[in-house]
Amino acid sequence: MHQIRTYPDPVLRKKAQPVLEIDDDLHQLVDEMVDIMYNDDGIGLAANQAGDLRRVIVLDAGDGFRAFINPEIINKNDNEVVMEEGCLSFPGIHINISRPSEVTVKAMDLEGESIEITVDGLLAKVFQHEIDHLNGILIIDYASPLHRSLLKRKLEKIEKASTD
Repeated sequence: MHQIRTYPDPVLRKKAQPVLEIDDDLHQLVDEMVDIMYNDDGIGLAANQAGDLRRVIVLDAGDGFRAFINPEIINKNDNEVVMEEGCLSFPGIHINISRPSEVTVKAMDLEGESIEITVDGLLAKVFQHEIDHLNGILIIDYASPLHRSLLKRKLEKIEKASTD
């Protein structure tokens, strides 16, 4: 069973690789990711947060979980919205992040079918957050230098807990 990887685990900074084959191993990864997401009260999870470098995300913003294979944002609107974001890999840390309020995502589902979905609000934020993870981008990358210095103690606490 995979477990949530927390900062400063180096896997969080690695870029995930495209999935070339949808097989039983991938289905097992998705099942484990969903378990991790629900056990940690999350609404989204990227595979590298589970220590796996395949381009897979799962999310559930209130209407049941869905898995997206090789997701990519193919369009976003110009309307930026600031929302507070937390992250299972950064327990106790929340950062206000400005992101497009609507995005269109292209991906495959677990049957290998191509899908395209346009979402807004919370779901748009979750997609952007999880796809950032697949590209090695973390919420602390959005923090201003001042905010990052204010978070320093919390980050050190997370680092210490990950080595214990």
